[in-house]
Amino acid sequence: MPGMDTHDTTGTLEEALERLHSCGPERLGRLTNHAPMVVEALAAHGRADAVHRWLDLYRHKLEDFPRPVTPVTDADWREALGDPRRAADWIGHFTRALAARPWRDVLAEWWPRLLPGMYGGSTHPVIRVGHAVRALEAGENPPRLTELAHGLGYWAARHRPVSGITALPAAPTAARSLDAVPPLTDPAGGFPDRLAAVRRLPLWPDDVTDPDTARARLAELVRAATHRYATHGHGEPTMLVHAATAPNAVLRALGSLPRALWAPSLRAAWTASAAVTAMYAPAEPVARAPAPGRTPEEVLEQALAHGDEHVVKLTDTALDVGDGQALAAALRAVELSEPLVPK
Repeated sequence: MPGMDTHDTTGTLEEALERLHSCGPERLGRLTNHAPMVVEALAAHGRADAVHRWLDLYRHKLEDFPRPVTPVTDADWREALGDPRRAADWIGHFTRALAARPWRDVLAEWWPRLLPGMYGGSTHPVIRVGHAVRALEAGENPPRLTELAHGLGYWAARHRPVSGITALPAAPTAARSLDAVPPLTDPAGGFPDRLAAVRRLPLWPDDVTDPDTARARLAELVRAATHRYATHGHGEPTMLVHAATAPNAVLRALGSLPRALWAPSLRAAWTASAAVTAMYAPAEPVARAPAPGRTPEEVLEQALAHGDEHVVKLTDTALDVGDGQALAAALRAVELSEPLVPK
């Protein structure tokens, strides 16, 4: 939101990232470590003062950094792609790459390789990369570069493509195309099982080739998915957050990528948002909530007081969208979600 992008310059973000880089990208073999994304969001919106306090609440959800298996090399990286056991190897690979070359060059090389598999890890890897890119665009330093290495490494380890999707007719707008997404007929299991069951999606932006149009459509998708959470988030309050935060992560990265990658990025982001919509759609929406009579700062404060990582991250995206319906979606997440409590 204009006026709220007040990136921390106190060093708190760097302290938090260094604290977190001894931790793995997941816990219990499947649950994502959200802490790097949340601390970046808080720092980006002027709440660096709350970063370490929030981390203290979250620390019971952190695990040690995983053991490496064998280094990923330029000759064998394809064999290691999508192997979560190789997370440490992949993070090491990107740490070396970012030490040798400018980060935008590394990102531009690997983005088209990783983009087809942005659906693994419940889309969290690309979201983490989007936060890392925003931090680097605000100021480059070693902890922020290391965070990009961790994000890209996690993405490579959890790389999972989606195929076999039958194209359905799309509506003219992102909002109406999300409305046209057919829900799973028999939703069951976790994210991987449901993702495998997605077989039909509207191909709303499939005809876009112009980079500027792609960027505008992607912003439209982020706005539509964020607004939709206010009326549909009860279908699955945690997982439906990703219908908005995943495409927003892609949107954040566009300015650091070659323009030729913008249209493919739009298509991948749409597939992610539409698939999550299909996987967790509620039986019926609730009534559209009125715009809250609160400032963005007040909404962020309420999300922070609640503490849940997905609530904070959806609020971060809502602040990017910047209108009343987006703020209503953030407050809906507060209402629907379990707060983060100390253990």
